[in-house]
Amino acid sequence: FVMTGALYTRRRPKLAALHIASLAWGIVVETGPWPCPLTLAENFLEVRAGITPYAGSFLVHYLDRLVYPNLPVWLITACAVAVCGANLAAYGYRFGNYWKRRRAA
Repeated sequence: FVMTGALYTRRRPKLAALHIASLAWGIVVETGPWPCPLTLAENFLEVRAGITPYAGSFLVHYLDRLVYPNLPVWLITACAVAVCGANLAAYGYRFGNYWKRRRAA
């Protein structure tokens, strides 16, 4: 939803507000020192199941091995933030068009 939500929120202001909030949360979690609550929940459940939880972030653990082999962590984080920024730019474009139409009317 964070990565592609802008594609599904056209003419749905409540869903767009939820997506913008999730984008902001995604950027904060990726750039800050705080872990994602879903990663914490996953690690907690793995411990309860008797599985050794992984250390580090979700992106590094799963996507680094599958999609981005041998890339530095900072590059993966920068790409994730760029995707969020592209979504925010799409909303800025929509808002600009909306504002122009409203002024013209």
